[in-house]
Amino acid sequence: MKPTMTPNTAYDEKRRSGTGGGIAGIAAIGSVLAASSCCLPVLPFVAAAGFAGGSAFLAAARPYLLGASALFIALGFYQGWRAKKCQRRPSVIGSVVLWVSTLFVVTSIFFPQLMANAAANLLTK
Repeated sequence: MKPTMTPNTAYDEKRRSGTGGGIAGIAAIGSVLAASSCCLPVLPFVAAAGFAGGSAFLAAARPYLLGASALFIALGFYQGWRAKKCQRRPSVIGSVVLWVSTLFVVTSIFFPQLMANAAANLLTK
């Protein structure tokens, strides 16, 4: 006899999907974008003064934002490891987002000008 799905078991099934790594990866990408925005003022002709002020603030906050990115990446990998330890399967999308965000964060930390040039080239097209 097959057990029926109750609201609690449906919640448990959703919770077992392991989306924590994906959320941490998205948070890391967001903090990397904030950290590199000091080099990439978007739409400079529309709001140059606002971006200049924001860039000055974000340039000063860059080390803290990169540190937060690294902590979010570590949190994502920890949540993925914990999910495997609890015999839950991490989601494929969450794992891909986590590894892509890790690539962005590492590139932003070690090669910040490379990230700035790539983003500037994307914005000019």
